[in-house]
Amino acid sequence: MVYDMTRGNPLKIILSFSVPMLIGNIFQQVYNFVDAAVVGRFVGAEALAAVGATSTIITVMICLMMGLTNGAGIIISQCFGSHNFDEMRKTVTGLVYIIVILSAATSAAGIIFSHAILNLLSTPEQVMEDAVKYVNIIFAFTIGTAMYNASGALLRSLGDSRTPLYALILSSLLNVALDLLFVVVFDMGVAGAAAATGAAQIVSAAFCIVHIIRRRRQLNLEGITFKTTSLAVGRIFTTGLPAALESCLISLGTMSVQRLVNSFGAMTMAAYTAAVKIDTVAIAPIISIGTSLSVFAGQNMGAGNIERIKKGLYQTLAALICICVVLAAVIVIFRQQLLGIFLDKTEAAEAIIIGSRYLTIVCVAYIVAAVMRSYLNVLRGAGDVNTSAVSGIVELAGRIMFAYILVNYLGSTGIWIATPIAWAMGASVPVIRYYSGKWKNKKLV
Repeated sequence: MVYDMTRGNPLKIILSFSVPMLIGNIFQQVYNFVDAAVVGRFVGAEALAAVGATSTIITVMICLMMGLTNGAGIIISQCFGSHNFDEMRKTVTGLVYIIVILSAATSAAGIIFSHAILNLLSTPEQVMEDAVKYVNIIFAFTIGTAMYNASGALLRSLGDSRTPLYALILSSLLNVALDLLFVVVFDMGVAGAAAATGAAQIVSAAFCIVHIIRRRRQLNLEGITFKTTSLAVGRIFTTGLPAALESCLISLGTMSVQRLVNSFGAMTMAAYTAAVKIDTVAIAPIISIGTSLSVFAGQNMGAGNIERIKKGLYQTLAALICICVVLAAVIVIFRQQLLGIFLDKTEAAEAIIIGSRYLTIVCVAYIVAAVMRSYLNVLRGAGDVNTSAVSGIVELAGRIMFAYILVNYLGSTGIWIATPIAWAMGASVPVIRYYSGKWKNKKLV
C-alpha cells in the first residue's frame, strides 16, 4: 500500500501512519528486551551487565549505515511527493549497493576491534568474555539489520508502515522462541541470546525484501535496474551523513556515559542496562511519531506545501506532549515492577534501587525529547539535514560535560541527571533553525 500524505487532516494522517511504526518499534525493542530478560533471569546479573556493555559499541558501529538508510528515505519520499519515480528507482539501487558494502565492512571492523573497545570502556574483567562473545555474534549478523532497515525505510517513505511491522512481529516471535531454546534449553548463555537475535533479524529483512519484489509495480519500482548514478549515490551520502553523524555523536556520548557506569561495578551496570531497556520502549511513541512526521514533511516538501508541514508539526507536538505526561506518570508509579522483569528482587535489590532512580530522573524529561525529535524530523524531511549533525554535537558536549562534572558530587545519580540536560541543549538547535525559516528552500529533488 502506497500512502499519499499530501492530502487530508495532517494529525490524523501522521498518527495513523505512526501506529504501525510504534508497534514495530516496540517489537524491535523486544529483540533486546527478551535478550536482557532471559539473560538476566536465567544466566545472572553479571551476564546481563555483559550484554549491556555491548549496546553502545553496536550502535556506534552501525549508525553510519542507518543514517544513510534514513537519508535515502528522505530522498525517496520527496521523489514520491514530486512524482519523480525515475530518480526514486536510481536512489533505491544506489542504497542497495551502499548497504551491502558497508555491512561487510561493519561486520569485519566490529569483530576485529570489539575486545579493544570494551577495554577502552573499562568493562570489568568478570564480564569481558561474555561481552566479547555477544557482540561478535551480533556483528556477524549485521547484514540482516542493515537490509531490514533499508527495506523498511524504503517502504515507509512510500507510505507503507504496515509491512515492516508484520516483519517485526514475525521476527520478534521467532526471537522469543529461539531465546528460550538456546539459553534455557541448550544453556548457551549470552551466545544463545545473540544468535537468536541475529537469526530473527535475517527473517525480518527477508520478509520485507520479498514484499518489495512482489509489489514492485504498486511501489512504482517496476523496471528498476542494477544501474544507479553518481548523483544518486552522492545525494544519499550528502543527506544521510549528517543524520549518521548525529547518531554517532549521541552514541559516543552514551559510550562515555557507559564508561562512567562501568566504573561503579556490575550492579550499577545491570541497573543501567535494565533501565535503558524500559526507557527505550517508553520513548518508542516519540520515535515513531517523529519518523512519521519526517515522511510527512518529505512528501509535502516534494509537493511544495510548506504551510501544511507547519500545521502538521504543531498538531503533532501538542499530541506528543500529552503522551509524554502519561508515559512519565506510568513509569514513575511502576518503575520497580518494571525493573523486576529483568532483575531478581532479592539478588539484585541494589540494582533495582539504582535503576528506579534513573527512570525517575529521565522520564520527567520526555517532553524535552519530544520537542527535539519533532523539530529535527521536520527539518530532516524537508531536506535541511545538516541541523542533525549540529544538534548531535551540542547534545554530545552536554552529555559528556555534565556527566563527568556531576558524577563527582552525586555519584551515579549525576550521570542520570546529565541526560535531560543534554536533551535540552540538543533541542535548542532545531528549534532555533526552524524559526529562522532557512529550511524552506532545502528541497533535495
